[in-house]
Parts: sequence; structure tokens; C-alpha cells
Amino acid sequence: MTAPVVMVVGTASSVGKSTLVAALCRIAARRGLRVAPFKAQNMSNNAAVTADGGEIARSTATQAAAAGVPPTVAMNPILIKPESDRRSQVVVEGKVWKTLSAADYWRDRMPLWDVVAKNLDALRDEYDLVIAEGAGSPVELNLKARDIVNMRVARYAQARTLLVGDIDAGGIFAALLGTLMLLDAEERALVHGMVVNRFRGDPALFTEGVRMLEERGGVPVLGVVPWVHRMDLPEEDAVALDRGRSAAETHALTIAVLRLPHIANFDDFDPLAQEPGVSVRYITSPAELAGAAALIIPGTKATRADLAWLRERGFAQAIAAFGGPVVGICGGYQMLGESIDDALGTEGPAGRERGLGLLPVATSFAAEKRTAPIQARSLLPWAHGAALEGYEIHMGRTVRLGGASPSATLTARRGQPCHEDDGCASADARVWGCYIHGIFASAAFRHAWLATLGWQGGTPATPAPDPYDRLADVVEQHLDAAQLAALFRPL
Repeated sequence: MTAPVVMVVGTASSVGKSTLVAALCRIAARRGLRVAPFKAQNMSNNAAVTADGGEIARSTATQAAAAGVPPTVAMNPILIKPESDRRSQVVVEGKVWKTLSAADYWRDRMPLWDVVAKNLDALRDEYDLVIAEGAGSPVELNLKARDIVNMRVARYAQARTLLVGDIDAGGIFAALLGTLMLLDAEERALVHGMVVNRFRGDPALFTEGVRMLEERGGVPVLGVVPWVHRMDLPEEDAVALDRGRSAAETHALTIAVLRLPHIANFDDFDPLAQEPGVSVRYITSPAELAGAAALIIPGTKATRADLAWLRERGFAQAIAAFGGPVVGICGGYQMLGESIDDALGTEGPAGRERGLGLLPVATSFAAEKRTAPIQARSLLPWAHGAALEGYEIHMGRTVRLGGASPSATLTARRGQPCHEDDGCASADARVWGCYIHGIFASAAFRHAWLATLGWQGGTPATPAPDPYDRLADVVEQHLDAAQLAALFRPL
């Protein structure tokens, strides 16, 4: 039997669509449904790797975790990874398809609709329910004719559509009612209800507002969902870094992370930010290094461009003079080396860049991207033998020079045993890097590294409930029960 589709569209970007989809996935799963998330096209450098080595957006993988199912490329068949303001790498069904300018993508994208439809159909055949997410606004009139992610998906699946608005941003009436007005009649007929998201205070105070929205919009308001603080779910967009990633703490151990222009996979550092007594601070100027116990250079979708940015900002000299530990993950690891060779023009015009020279390694970009879940063991002296688990996602091939020491040994890739050294460490292990995204999720390794910085563990908070359950509890409490049941009913 073909599964029904619930579609969540928003009045704009960053109104809470991804979080609401995650909540609905967990609510449906708790009701015994096999549910899958779906987003036809995502634009993000925060990627996740599936069990078979495919790339999808981190937000979709998070939604799959909320649903209690393994993430697959069918859940996010198109992923756009910006490399500059005008150029992006396009990943189709988990693999690199092309690198295109924005203009070329708009011209070439329509054949991708067949990919979208095929993967949505496959999910509907496999699961009891599919909860799909739109992107931005569904009524960007200049883009609507080429839409493959919003109402075209809703029309194709005859989806039970929810329209979400962010009341905290202001203008909720114009946003929700204006969006409804600009939808075609066929599209408007698919809208089962509106959700007012991120309300601060008692939602009962908005009762009159709900009545006005329903009168003028002609569709019910399913609920007024409050602002939920510190859910500790992965963020997708780098703009979230500007809001900070850890609660302010007095006398916290501060770890500085470079806020690179094309930063990728910054959720690598969420486990650090969630430790008591640790503050993760994203920095854009050398002066902000003051007081930091360690510096991390994160992954990036544009290593060469971000290395140039780093130099322009004066970070090269500041990092060389910094006396504390320096860590590089993926692109950050490449920057720490002697050179980066892009003979193929993977990141733009072919060329060779001088690295920061803090590790004896050299990197060259290959034609094929390596993406895989991995297991490994640390070779760093303060965590020797610690089990690691994460994933790799990189075009670069990095070699150690002059007998330099690796920082880890891979023991499995995609579930298959292997023995392959990864990364590099300085003789005193103060500077180290690797390709292992998710390395700090390994508690033994994370705690051992923090201990070298003087961290003494802090006082653990009372164990928090599963964040997906906590999110689902809040959303379920504030949505109309009958309307929610109607969304989930079989066809």
C-alpha cells in the first residue's frame, strides 16, 4: 500500500520546518508507524554519510534518527553544497553529480525531478508514512516554475500539507496569510492547517490571534508551539553558529573554533559544547583567541578559499604564535600541512597553496570523493587505543612526510575490516589532525583530550531525556490531537 505523505512547508527559511519534521517523525514512530523523512533538495555543507557511503543533509539524517530508522540517500536525493557565492557541488542520490554555477543549476535542474519522484515513490512503498520538508518559502514567485522541493512535491504526492510560521520573527499574520494567498487554488486545497511556531510565553495568550488566522485563512491552526530552548539537536545552517553553541558558564574552559566562511560539519563540536564546564566559541578574528585553551580548525567545503581568508584575517601568524593545542578536522587538517595541490581545479582554478606548516603533511585533491562510515583507534599518546567512530567525507588525499606519526588507525570502513593510518600529529602531540568527522562523539577520547586542557569533568547534569522524545512531547502537547491523528491516517 502506498504511504500517505505529510508535507511541512514554511513561510520562509529558518522558521522551524526541520525541527517540526523531526518532532512529527518521533510522534509517528511512537504510535507504531514506520515513518521516513524526505527532503527533495537541500542546500547545506553540513552533510551526513549513510551506511553505504552516500551523502545526505545532516538535518535529514537527524530526522531519520528521530524516526528510529537508518538514513538513506532516498530521503534526500539532491544535496547542494556551496563552494562559493556562485558555485556549488551537486550531490545526486548520495554521489557527486556535477559542480555548477547557480545559473547552470537553474537551467539543468529540471531533469532531476524524475530523481525526486523516484525516491519519494520508493519511500512510500517501504514505509507507513513519509513526512516531507519543503525549503525556504513555497511562494517565491520568480522561482516557482522551477520548483522541485515545495508544492510540486505536495501536488505530486497529494500531501497533507502544514504551513509553518515563526511568530518570534514578527509579522506572523502577513507571513501565514500572505503565503496562503499566493498559493494556487490547487495548492491551497492541500493545506490542512497552519502551525504558529516559537511562541514565547503562554500560548493561551494568542487565542484571539488563532481565531483571526483561521477566519482569514480558511484553514485551521493546528497549534501554537512554544520556543523550546537547548534541544541539543544538530543545527544545519552555519547561521546558527552566530547564536552560540554552548550555554554561558562562569570559568568555563573555552575552545575556539574558526568560523570559516564555508564551514562544514560543525556539529562535530556539539559533544564538546554539551560537556559541563566547556564553552565552544566560534571566532572570526585573532583577538578572539585570547583566553582559549585550544583552537580547532574545522572542515570546510572550500579549503583553498578559506585558507586565503584565514591568512587575510591574520590567523596564520596568530595560530603559529598560539601556545595551546591546535586541531584540524578534514579541511582544517589539510590547512595545517605544508601544501594543498589542486591540479584538477576541484575547488576552482587549478593551483597550489602553501599550508600553515604546522604538520608535516601534503594534500592533493582527487577526482573522486571518499565518503564512508568508519571505525578507528586513536594513536595519540593521551588517548592511545581509544575506540573512535565517525565518518569521512573528503576529496583530498593527504600523505605524511619524513616519517611523521599518524593520529589514528582506521579499523573498518563501511563495516568492512581495514588497516589504514589516518591523520598526523606533531612530535609532542600538541598539533594534530585527521579526516574523522565525529571524533569528539567518542566519550573516552573526548574526555581524555579535554583532560589535557585542564578540564576536570565538571558536575554532570541530571541525565537529560532523549532530545527527540523531549521535542516530540512539547510539539504533541501543543498540536490538536484530532488533527494530528488525521495527518497520520492511512490512505
